[in-house]
Amino acid sequence: MTALPPPSPMAEIAGPVDNAGFAAIRAAGKPVVLRGQVADWPAVVAARAGDEAIVRYLCREQTTRPVSAIAAAPSEKGRFFYTPDVMRLNFVRGQGRLENFLADLLRAAAMPEPPAMAVQSEEIAPLLPAFARENRLALLPGVTARIWIGNRIRVGTHYDAKENVACCVAGQRRFTTYPPDQIAGLYPGPFELTPAGVPVSMVDPTAPDLAKFPRFAEAARHAEVATLEPGDAIYIPYGWWHGVDSLAPVSILVNYWWNPGQPDGVVSPYEALIHAIAAYRHLPEDQRAVWKHNLDYYAFGDLEGSSAHLPDPAKGVLGPPSRSLFAQMKAVIRRALD
Repeated sequence: MTALPPPSPMAEIAGPVDNAGFAAIRAAGKPVVLRGQVADWPAVVAARAGDEAIVRYLCREQTTRPVSAIAAAPSEKGRFFYTPDVMRLNFVRGQGRLENFLADLLRAAAMPEPPAMAVQSEEIAPLLPAFARENRLALLPGVTARIWIGNRIRVGTHYDAKENVACCVAGQRRFTTYPPDQIAGLYPGPFELTPAGVPVSMVDPTAPDLAKFPRFAEAARHAEVATLEPGDAIYIPYGWWHGVDSLAPVSILVNYWWNPGQPDGVVSPYEALIHAIAAYRHLPEDQRAVWKHNLDYYAFGDLEGSSAHLPDPAKGVLGPPSRSLFAQMKAVIRRALD
């Protein structure tokens, strides 16, 4: 175990920002805190009146369906992660009414060592229609809003193959971010079993073991941190790694994921990554080098230049993107896998 310098403060803008300001933030391609972006939400106003007030606000309307929840023992200190052998997750899953979960959350707030509890990534509109109508993010009017509710929990450092705006409603949330090119120093965990849907960093950033994870020292040099208060928001660009710590006994976040610019019907990049691992990872080194050149040329290089010498009717899979072209390529992949 060793100490590292603290992360740098994240850039901040006094909100609310308008569409033009948000476009400039996105173009810069770095995480930014938007102070006060949703300070006028009725849910934020209720949260400022206390934990019981925000729970009453959420319980005004009967939920339309059960929600999924996860819980970990007090011994896990709020960290949703793996068991020591990395063969199982250190929490359990269940389902029930949101009203019951919120009552349990208030009871846990009075415990000296409560279990870690969370309802994560529930779509708001079908679950809490009135909440969805009253608390809108004008910057992203067509994007699905999701709610995250819990106590003092820690979500492992991970990335999303989407852009993200997350709005703090109740409590405080601390975000620590790392650029995508720092993946080696974050030591991603297994693909097959993950607490967050994608591989998470195996490093505990609060107590990094540099003997076991020496490259984290370099990743930590690029870390930035910010704590969101109720009414604040954060923009996280596509693919940026981020760990999230909830710092209050009742903590509520609303987030928006979206993928602008992706052609309709495109193959999932995450699934393609797994296919690429299956195809290239275990080839002899000289063959891997050949395919790296090919991938750079066809997939990551000059997209127009790789097919400019071919007549349009002969470009095939190198032609302009379309749903029908992607469907043809998926059919080829399925036949190859079968």
